[in-house]
Amino acid sequence: MATYVYETIPRAAGDTPRRFEVVQSMKDAPLQAHPETGEPVKRVITGGYGLMGVTERTPMAAPTAPCAPGCACHAGSRIPSP
Repeated sequence: MATYVYETIPRAAGDTPRRFEVVQSMKDAPLQAHPETGEPVKRVITGGYGLMGVTERTPMAAPTAPCAPGCACHAGSRIPSP
């Protein structure tokens, strides 16, 4: 079971959306309406929280090569050469 964040869709200008969480199976279709009020809702995509259930801290391995212009990290942004 996963916990999903939903947000109400305001019906009138000036209404504030309200967020709430629902525990659902990953196979369940997203909710279309708030379970208590019937207001229309949408699922909100949120950032992850990393690995869950990890009980010991393991140091991360050092990178195999330093980051530098021209690597995959900088492929989208062309830094001009001096």
